[in-house]
Amino acid sequence: MGKSLFFISWALLCCCWTTQAEIFTSIGQMTDLIYTEKELVQSLREYIKAEESKLAAVKSWAKKLDALTRVSTSDPEGYLAHPVNAYKLMKRLNTEWSELESLVLQNPSDGFISNMSIHRQYFPDEEDETGAAKALMRLQDTYQLDSEAFSRGKLPGLHSNAFLTVDDCYDMGKTAYNDADYYHAVLWMQQSLKQLDAGEEAVVSKADILDYLSYSVYQMGDLPRAIELTRRLVAIEPGHQRAGGNLRYFERLLFKQLNELNQAYQPSSEEPIQLGTYSRPKDHLPEREAYEALCRGEGLQMNDKKRSRLFCRYQDGKRNPRLLLKPMKEEDEWDSPHIVRYLDVLSHEEIEKIKELAKPRLARATVRDPKTGVLTTANYRVSKSAWLEGEDDPVIERVNQRIEDITGLTVTTAELLQVANYGVGGQYEPHYDFSRRPFDSTLKVDGNRLATFLNYMSDVEAGGATVFPDFGAAIWPRKGTAVFWYNLFKSGEGDYRTRHAACPVLVGSKWVSNKWIHERGQEFRRPCGLTEVD
Repeated sequence: MGKSLFFISWALLCCCWTTQAEIFTSIGQMTDLIYTEKELVQSLREYIKAEESKLAAVKSWAKKLDALTRVSTSDPEGYLAHPVNAYKLMKRLNTEWSELESLVLQNPSDGFISNMSIHRQYFPDEEDETGAAKALMRLQDTYQLDSEAFSRGKLPGLHSNAFLTVDDCYDMGKTAYNDADYYHAVLWMQQSLKQLDAGEEAVVSKADILDYLSYSVYQMGDLPRAIELTRRLVAIEPGHQRAGGNLRYFERLLFKQLNELNQAYQPSSEEPIQLGTYSRPKDHLPEREAYEALCRGEGLQMNDKKRSRLFCRYQDGKRNPRLLLKPMKEEDEWDSPHIVRYLDVLSHEEIEKIKELAKPRLARATVRDPKTGVLTTANYRVSKSAWLEGEDDPVIERVNQRIEDITGLTVTTAELLQVANYGVGGQYEPHYDFSRRPFDSTLKVDGNRLATFLNYMSDVEAGGATVFPDFGAAIWPRKGTAVFWYNLFKSGEGDYRTRHAACPVLVGSKWVSNKWIHERGQEFRRPCGLTEVD
């Protein structure tokens, strides 16, 4: 039995994992981990049967995971659609299974250890766990959710039994703290303390939580509260190595500030720390607030006057023979710049085939470094992508031809069909599709990216909109539809209004595919205008 499990595990992994690293960036690839974890549970149960009397603690662990994997394997993608489940999967496989392995090594069993060793090379690593934690914080910021909502699984329109324990919240806070992100460290350490004070059992001690929380609050500039929290820490653990020194330093600093301002001492607020207590630090993105508001469905610039200029129609591609009998349904999403949505572009079967072809090739999506021109990964683009050629499958060739028929633009000089799957909190912050850099070698051959054709290959329960901060538009994913816009004016100049973003996926798994259509070959299909902005 052990040998057969070992062989099946090895064969499954060889088939499923051709691309490894940064697992958290793709929900599609993370579903394989559900089955991997299920196999580990099965292997663990075999080991327990052999040494049950010695491994009571391990058996308890297996029982818990057995119940968990029964739920997750019934609908892996649906299970991972909840970001808390996705984070905890990263955490379990990176941290907790390692602790279990150490326990088993105290009294080794060849079958279980062999299985663990084979699976371990495909486990998420520290970067995955950290990435998943930061993704929850990104969702928290974008959708203005407090830590309590995440901890209890209460997301917009969704209530589930996916929850975070005291120790989970503490680890979230510690991840932020280690990244010098004291804003989020405060929120998550406070939530950990709140749940501990409510009587929830935990491994971490109250003193450890207060240690991180008090210093993080100090870093946020709230000296009175930092003093109050440090006093609580000293009361619990009078001999704490840092607490006494920190308390004296905080008090001296506060009274120095009060003397300089000629103010009297005011005790810290008794209001609990929550979302909004402290201001979120500014970052590199100037339109951060506008972008995130659009992701929440706020700040939309659509009004009755603008809506009156939007129409729907049948599009036959200027009497294209392939569209005469079955023209495309076209809807205006925005008037200027003109953005349209096409309905029923991809069938369910076509979508599943594209996903099947792309999944083994998925790799972390990259961006071009603005200084060097070198492709690299970036925190503002969290997804995995694959590039598919027409020769890969007739479905891809058919989709390419359909895009050409609909748009009237040749795809001969277009880029390959890019398929992307967004992971935990997956996003792509505001960017331009067209190149503004002279060192892009593709510009010399095929010209700039003239237009974008974006296929939505899944519905998304919450989040995941495509937004345009410059003019306040938000386009929500609808499976089987596609949106199209021009990135360049007819003069070849970039249309800077088309700066857009893929909002973080709050709940669900977002699959898209896109075709970037270049300038070359379009000379008679989209002639130049008479002015720069025609």
